[in-house]
Amino acid sequence: MTSSPSPTPATTPGEAASRRRVLLAAPRGYCAGVDRAVIAVEKALEQYGAPVYVRHEIVHNKYVVKTLEKKGAIFVDETEEVPEGNIVIFSAHGVAPVVHEEAKRGKLATIDATCPLVTKVHKEAVRYAKEDYDILLIGHEGHEEVIGTSGEAPEHITLVDGPQDVANVEVRDPEKVVWLSQTTLSVDETMETVDALKGRYPNLLSPPSDDICYATQNRQIAVKQMGAEADLVIVVGSKNSSNSVRLVEVALGAGARDAHLVDCAEEIDEAWLEGVGTVGVTSGASVPEILVHGVLDWLAQRGYEDVETITAAEESIHFSLPKELRRDLRAEAKSATEG
Repeated sequence: MTSSPSPTPATTPGEAASRRRVLLAAPRGYCAGVDRAVIAVEKALEQYGAPVYVRHEIVHNKYVVKTLEKKGAIFVDETEEVPEGNIVIFSAHGVAPVVHEEAKRGKLATIDATCPLVTKVHKEAVRYAKEDYDILLIGHEGHEEVIGTSGEAPEHITLVDGPQDVANVEVRDPEKVVWLSQTTLSVDETMETVDALKGRYPNLLSPPSDDICYATQNRQIAVKQMGAEADLVIVVGSKNSSNSVRLVEVALGAGARDAHLVDCAEEIDEAWLEGVGTVGVTSGASVPEILVHGVLDWLAQRGYEDVETITAAEESIHFSLPKELRRDLRAEAKSATEG
């Protein structure tokens, strides 16, 4: 881990301009699950040809979705929108079992690009449901990952949308309760909710391992390290990306004077730079590095050419591609429609 320099006292706009610098968070951008999902769509298009349908955004990033659309991917909201005999890819956020059944009824060939860490949470939900636990799922209502996990055991799962929601929770047996979590939440937010739940249910069981994914944790730790020194933090990411939104909150919580979420450099407001000496830059787990470089170039053109990397962790995790990419899915889909 590299140490960051000592905090510099606030200065006047003129003094700030003389010491302009950028603190660049590491790690940032693509995590292993996002990388796997995006490559899965690209490989499917190469291997099977267009069109390849994708249920919901493969990852929550506008640039990635538009890039894949140009290559021949078609994004749909519901499985029923895919014409029978075609290929549909399930996004990195995962889907409920009912969606797999919909694809089967629609005679579709499927590629499951669910992040393996999300799959782990799904399996935990199934296991605890079989053991007849009440499962308290910490997450945000309406998020695709929460919908998918809840669908694994709807009769056993209760959504807890933050510590303020704990008072509304009801369980059958306080001695048989377990918590699970959406993987892209803030670590601090999740543990605050867990502590509140344990106040009501002292014997609340925790999952075998933290559900918050390694990439979410690492990106938040890096932002905490640079946030205390930054006058402004720019987080590159889309507004529907939960982990990107959390990075803005973490930056402000760590002491940054100001923080904003942008999809690309063009969305930066030059007024944000007034009186700013140190700019922190990071990106959500579904953001390609080209967008970060665009922000760094934009800042360099305005005098922020000194870039220092703040490293919180080294990431070497890699996930293998979905096994379906090793089969002839076009032939399978055709066979299903003829059968």
